[in-house]
Amino acid sequence: MPDVQGPLYRSNLARIHHEGYAQHAELCAPGILALLGPLRGGRILELGCGSGLLTRRLVDAGHTVFATDASPAMLDLARVTAPGADICRLTMPDDPVPAADAVVSIGHAMSYLPDEASVHRALVAAARALRPGGILAIDLCDLEWGATRVDRPPEVRVTDDWVLTTRFSVPSPDRYLREMTTFVRDAAGNWHRDDETHVQVNVDTARIPELLANEGLTAEVRSSFGTTPDEELPVGLVAIVARRPTPGVNPTRDPGSRVG
Repeated sequence: MPDVQGPLYRSNLARIHHEGYAQHAELCAPGILALLGPLRGGRILELGCGSGLLTRRLVDAGHTVFATDASPAMLDLARVTAPGADICRLTMPDDPVPAADAVVSIGHAMSYLPDEASVHRALVAAARALRPGGILAIDLCDLEWGATRVDRPPEVRVTDDWVLTTRFSVPSPDRYLREMTTFVRDAAGNWHRDDETHVQVNVDTARIPELLANEGLTAEVRSSFGTTPDEELPVGLVAIVARRPTPGVNPTRDPGSRVG
């Protein structure tokens, strides 16, 4: 996640996201773990790891995980959630991306970049980091995300220890805004307020396979990482699954390939 919107996912929102929004990691984990099964023992690079909910599942599955995020508060949580991972800060699209056998990212982390050009640069950087036979598996917000949420009403979530209010708007087809106010109670019982506005960029994901093909990857846009109906992503959020071929191996005959 970038810094251009100001610090995103500060301590209040990071905690709320960790405690109240684990369902997306649970939705995506089975399909991603199936994709990465043949790579066990290789290096998995996770971009936008958040509080480490998917990271923990990757570590538990036996992978060597290098997990990154741009939010210091999220990284603090990830170090507790997934102590078996190597965790550090990385801000897309310009920070160097280390080589890996797979690059994964959920929670549409690249959609927090400022524009479509930045998203494309981040995708190219991730693609170039892939070793031969490597897999790219990320989710990304399509233009459909905003189109289907133009009149979305405000939401309020309340627990004993935190409150989150969110207002939504779609100022243009490629922009989706969340204006959030948080109240979090600390160990002494005191409440702390914070405000964050997240500007999300939506892109024409149909252009992504050609972009990745220029980097030597075979890619497809899918409605889920897995193969069962209960793994379908929300409307407007798509899975990009790509592979860098191994020299001398026909990708259509590669049993580990999920794209072709």
